[in-house]
Amino acid sequence: MIERPASPRARHCAGFTLVELVMVLVLIGVLAVFALPRALDLTAWRLRAYSDELQAQTMAMQRLALQQRRPVVATIAPDGVTFAYAGGATIAALPCPAAATPCIGEAGTRSVTFNAAHSGRAATSTGTALPVTVTAGDTTFAWRIETETGLIRPAP
Repeated sequence: MIERPASPRARHCAGFTLVELVMVLVLIGVLAVFALPRALDLTAWRLRAYSDELQAQTMAMQRLALQQRRPVVATIAPDGVTFAYAGGATIAALPCPAAATPCIGEAGTRSVTFNAAHSGRAATSTGTALPVTVTAGDTTFAWRIETETGLIRPAP
């Protein structure tokens, strides 16, 4: 049996060159520095989760006020929302996400009382529908708490 010598070309096509590997590492480094922080910015996701939790907690506190037949006050401040009985005992607190504090767009502290005066209605500190804007950076979610019903709805 006669063995043929391997051609020089077959020996050199076995892998990547050092230049190709360095170029791939440079590209990965550039992506890691510039593109990934923008792609992995979770602030908008956290703000959406906070907005959904705000809506759920507000609806739950309205139901709790009606079930227990006692007023529940939601205090809305720029750094979050606190729910308490009219007597002052805190039920729940919903602070803004750490990456987006303050997250409530309206200035000042406002409140809404569910089951106000044991009437089953809601009363806001402004006397009209209460706007609640959850915002940070370019992300904004707008809600409205209705005066009579206390329902929280997306703002038009």
